[in-house]
Parts: sequence; C-alpha cells; structure tokens
Amino acid sequence: MAENAVKQIEVSCAIIRRNGFTLAVQRNAGMSLPLKWEFPGGKIEKGETPEACLRRELKEELELSVRVVAALEPMAPHAYQTLTVTLYPFICRIKSGEVFLREHAAFAWLTPSQLPALEWADADRPVLDVYLKMCGNQRGDAP
Repeated sequence: MAENAVKQIEVSCAIIRRNGFTLAVQRNAGMSLPLKWEFPGGKIEKGETPEACLRRELKEELELSVRVVAALEPMAPHAYQTLTVTLYPFICRIKSGEVFLREHAAFAWLTPSQLPALEWADADRPVLDVYLKMCGNQRGDAP
C-alpha cells in the first residue's frame, strides 16, 4: 500500500425501527469520531456478507437480534482524512433483546423528525437523508 493511500472499508448499518421510533447510538469518547451519532453496525470482515456482518455486530455491540425488513442501496463512499467508508444500510426490527451498550456512550429512540438534531458522523448523513425521504413518503410505522 502506498504511503498516501487511503484505507477503504465497508460497513453495515442498521436503521432499527420500533413503534414509530428509530434507534441512534453515540460513539464513545475513545473511538474515532468521538461522540458522533450513527446507525449501529460495523466493519464487514473478509468473506462476510453485509447482512451477516450486521447481525454479528448488533449482537456483539448491543445484544440485539434483528430481522432485516429491507436492504437499502449502498451509499457512495465517504472519504474521511485517513479512510474511505462505504455504508450498506438495512431497515431492521428487533427480534429479541434490549439495547445493552458494550462500546457506545449512549443510545436514543427518536422519531424521524428528531433525528436530524443529532451530531451525526459524516458517513451516516446520506443514510439519514435517504431514510427521512422514505419516512416522508410513508404513513405510520413504515418502512
């Protein structure tokens, strides 16, 4: 890898819906992008599908088992200073478990209209935008 090459990673993230609310998690102070908000998920490992990654990461980080309702289109890569992130978002529902934070500083269940007020990680902003557009075209608890 060249000295000035930027590392590229692929990350799965979950837009978890429950009773009209959406889950957001806050990165802890020791993580990269400290205290920024994001949709939960994590780095896709070699040989792992985005959906399998999502299930593994949610179990490891939040003790949640989810049902994937829909896969959204992967986001265009977002370039940070030292790496480029491609996000693979999924709309999910909780099958079992309650949120238990193993790595994050905080979590919040918010209505779609409340989500933009958070200080989001830059790579998550396009996911949020797509999700909010979907919510604007739906009624009730959809998608």
